[in-house]
Amino acid sequence: QVQLVESGGGLVQPGGSLRLSCTASGRIFSVYAMAWYRQPPGKQRELVASITSAGNTNYADSVKGRFAISRDNAKNTVYLQMNSLKLEDTAVYSCNADLLVGRIGAVIRNGYWGQGTQVTVSS
Repeated sequence: QVQLVESGGGLVQPGGSLRLSCTASGRIFSVYAMAWYRQPPGKQRELVASITSAGNTNYADSVKGRFAISRDNAKNTVYLQMNSLKLEDTAVYSCNADLLVGRIGAVIRNGYWGQGTQVTVSS
């Protein structure tokens, strides 16, 4: 069974920082792109940042210069360092990973989601 488990969310004041982590576990053969999404209250989910297996990154315009995505391939883990947090960054943050999973002779490639972690920016 494949799982993505996030951690690091919480309550922070405007201008503060948080670091989110997401680790993939299970019968994983390869980890391709990994990404962070967020869903603010009453709004649709949006892409925050993504990173390829080679380390190429992409960011939403709203977080450029404030957030940094990184990954540790040995640990199947993706991180999101969030600095200079704003009220509008309040959302449920979820990680997504493009994985090759299964067993020898029966592998599939699929996208998996974590359960989400709440980030609240409030004074």
